[in-house]
Amino acid sequence: MKLIVVDNNDVEIGFKEREDLDSKDIYRVSVLWLVNKKGEILLAQRALNKKKDPGMWGPGVAGTVEKGESYHSNIIKEAEEELGLKNIKVKEFFKSRIKKPHNHFTKWFLLKVEGRKEFDFNDEVEKVKWFTKKELLNTIEKNPENFVYSMRDVIEEVLAVEG
Repeated sequence: MKLIVVDNNDVEIGFKEREDLDSKDIYRVSVLWLVNKKGEILLAQRALNKKKDPGMWGPGVAGTVEKGESYHSNIIKEAEEELGLKNIKVKEFFKSRIKKPHNHFTKWFLLKVEGRKEFDFNDEVEKVKWFTKKELLNTIEKNPENFVYSMRDVIEEVLAVEG
């Protein structure tokens, strides 16, 4: 499937296969943070066989936006594929520009869930875990190399979310 390539203002300028992207190409990513009533944040460990960031911890759901998709439609699709979530209503959180190690715009979404929900995750996810805000911050400070780079950039915004 072709990915949407955009300019510095996040305006579509073309499409490329993932393997044809070069470092100058800017693409789109959608990310979903899941927070429960206790204020815990769900993280997913990327599958060990992933090409990018294998085994690293990141947001509960993330996906690259493909031709014909919007940020919103992509995150709804990814939430079902990666965690088995259906009929969800996500809230737009914020948008950021990530320049390293990958070059993309990221639209961040938020979903508040009841309690410590069980998930039916697919083979893109090694495991999931609920973190308290304090535990997450301490873990990132002690071992930042275990987390996807984009997450380290936005952790303060995420930690400000109320459960």
